[in-house]
Amino acid sequence: MTNLDLLAIFPLGEGFGFNTNIFETNVINLAAVIAIVISFVGPNLTGLLEDRKKTILSNLEEANQRALEAQQRLTEARAQLELAKSKAQQIREEGALRADQEEKNCIFQHEERLSRLEEFKQETIQFYQQKALKQAYMYIISRIMTRVRERLNSGLDSTYHVVVNNFYVSRFTEYNP
Repeated sequence: MTNLDLLAIFPLGEGFGFNTNIFETNVINLAAVIAIVISFVGPNLTGLLEDRKKTILSNLEEANQRALEAQQRLTEARAQLELAKSKAQQIREEGALRADQEEKNCIFQHEERLSRLEEFKQETIQFYQQKALKQAYMYIISRIMTRVRERLNSGLDSTYHVVVNNFYVSRFTEYNP
């Protein structure tokens, strides 16, 4: 008997027998393997997937927390930067104000010193003028005294001469320039 005779006796798809179609056999085998894998490996795989899902979610949550902390630190750093800028501006303004005050103070002190020097100069000039006048008075008085003595010595007797001299000497000693 040939294969065709056998096929005619046993129609396809009826009863139990060997399936010679490789594609159908592979599909059936694959379905059986998948069913076995799902029944035995499924709960373990589901557990692994759940653990992986939890790990990923915790990592995402941790990353979000870090992002929030980083954002908060950035906000704080910006606030500190603004505070530092305002303090720097305040320091600059205070420095300029202090420099201006120091400049005015130096000018005032310089003008005060110049004023004192001018007063000292005037006092010195006045002192030397008075000294020169006093010396001139003393010179004039000594010259007058010398001439009076010469005149008195030349034409007067000694008693009268002493009286006149005493009179003029007492008057000159009372004189205060």
